[in-house]
Amino acid sequence: MIIEYAAVYSIMLFSNLVSLRIIYMISWCLGNMLYLLVARRRKIALENLRNALLNEPERQIRKIARKSCQSFFLTFLESAKSFHLLTAPNALDKIRNTAEDLEELFLKAKRIHDESKGCIFVTPHLGNWELLPYVSSVVGIPLVVVVRPLDNLYLEKLFYAKRSASGQIIIPKRNAFFVLQETLQQGKSIGMLPDQSTMKGVSVNFFGRKATTTPVPAILAIARKRPIVVVACCRRNDYRFEGFVSDPIWSEAYTSEKAEIFRLTEEMNRQMESIIRKYPEQYLWMHNRWKTYQGKKDFMA
Repeated sequence: MIIEYAAVYSIMLFSNLVSLRIIYMISWCLGNMLYLLVARRRKIALENLRNALLNEPERQIRKIARKSCQSFFLTFLESAKSFHLLTAPNALDKIRNTAEDLEELFLKAKRIHDESKGCIFVTPHLGNWELLPYVSSVVGIPLVVVVRPLDNLYLEKLFYAKRSASGQIIIPKRNAFFVLQETLQQGKSIGMLPDQSTMKGVSVNFFGRKATTTPVPAILAIARKRPIVVVACCRRNDYRFEGFVSDPIWSEAYTSEKAEIFRLTEEMNRQMESIIRKYPEQYLWMHNRWKTYQGKKDFMA
């Protein structure tokens, strides 16, 4: 654990000292190593891409998979470099200089938050998802972020300290539902990454196939009458970012709560899918998103 912590901490320090161009080069090297040497992850990425992007030729599929591996490392290194910038007093000026309309879009998110008195922000593992809570804090959205605890306790403390420095409130993923309900009741918003498979999920469409997806955003939207808002932060080719903030997804009048949970969850997936299709090389295709679970029971059966 100590060795892993020391290695990660050293990389974070190094990232602060070098230019973004160097960080891109390092990510390119590490991503290629991951793609070439870790056969299991490469196989999952290629299979996912072949099923999701049916019209793409095999050569393009392999190119996207390789770039996805590079993007995975770039997200971490980029976040390490950006931390000090986004927690500085002039953070809003830094955002204006590095992001295409990101300030304007997050002011839209702030308006949705204010008007709904808290909402459920969701983002896929796309582009640099780690930057979004920092930007939210800069524009004044009180945010509670749901995270999966790390196995390495030293790294857990390191990342917790950095995230908390921006004003984020971090809660562990396990048994978080009642805390999230209270969060919305207090007028705060929630940040979640709901695009990973889970045995406790509902099976809804994602890139034309059924994928188990957490129903928590939909359940919260119904229970607390708050909207789901899909957000993302994607890289452009000029070291700048392009932001996305969807229109709010509200629960509507329904006769079946179960059907409404499925509808909201599928609409959330559809909104995430539309952004991923624009930047497929920045999505985390290495995750077994369409995993099936033996003995899984129907949701709310």
